[in-house]
Amino acid sequence: MGLTSQSSGLSLLKAKFNIQRKSESQIVIALAGNPNTGKSTLFNHLTGLNQHTGNWPGKTVANAQGTFTYKDKEFLLVDLPGTYSILASSVEEEVARDFICFGNPNLTIVITDATCLERNLNLALQVMEITDNVIVCLNLMDEAERKGIYIDLKKLQEFLGVPVIPTVAKDGKGVDELLEVIHQFTENKLELKPYKVKYEESIETLVTQIEEKLTPIISDIFNTRWIGLRLLDGDEKILSTINSIINDSYEGGIDDE
Repeated sequence: MGLTSQSSGLSLLKAKFNIQRKSESQIVIALAGNPNTGKSTLFNHLTGLNQHTGNWPGKTVANAQGTFTYKDKEFLLVDLPGTYSILASSVEEEVARDFICFGNPNLTIVITDATCLERNLNLALQVMEITDNVIVCLNLMDEAERKGIYIDLKKLQEFLGVPVIPTVAKDGKGVDELLEVIHQFTENKLELKPYKVKYEESIETLVTQIEEKLTPIISDIFNTRWIGLRLLDGDEKILSTINSIINDSYEGGIDDE
C-alpha cells in the first residue's frame, strides 16, 4: 500500500497549502531565501498585480501567490517565508520546509544575498538536499560590487551543479536571463546535478535502512533520503507532518498495492 502521486502530490497543493493552480499545465515555482535578500522585490517584479495574499492554512504566516506568463507558459509563483534554514525550528521554517518537501513544486528558486553569500548558501544547500530542481539567484550584485566583492559565477555554478543567475531585482537586471533559464527548465534543457552533502559512513548506512522502510509507504513521491536524515536528527515535527499527509491522502484516496 502506498500513496499515489495523485493523492499525495500536486493535489496536496490545494488541500494542505491552499495553492490552487488555474490548470494542470500551470508550473508551480517556490521562491525561497533568507530575509532581506530582495525575494519579495523579485516576486513583485515577476507577478506585477497578478498576486494575492493570505495566510498559510492553520498558520499566522503570510502566504503570497502570484502568476505570470513567459513564452506561452503559465507559472504560479509562491513566495515562501524568509528563512535562514529549513530545519523547522520556527513556524516560518516549517512552512518553507513542508512546501518544498511535500508540496512538490516543479521548481524552487533560492534567492541569495551576494554580499553575504556564505550564510545564504546554507539554505541553498539544504534545499538542494530536498530537490534537484533548483535555480540559485544571486541578488544584490550591485551592492556586492560596491563592497569590492568578486564572485566567480562559473566556479560557483560548477560547484553547486545548478544554474546561478546574477540579478539586481530592484532594477530588474538579470530578470530576463532568469526567465530564460526557467523556460529552459520547462523544456528539459537544463542539466541539473545539485551538490549533495555526503555524511560519514555510519550515518549513510542508517539513512539507507530508513529509506528502505519509507519507500513502500510514501513511494518515490517524497525525498525519502532527506526525510531519513531528519528522522535521524530526531525531528518529531516531520513525523507529525507525514502522518498528517497520510491521513489527508486516505480521505482523498489511497491506492492498495
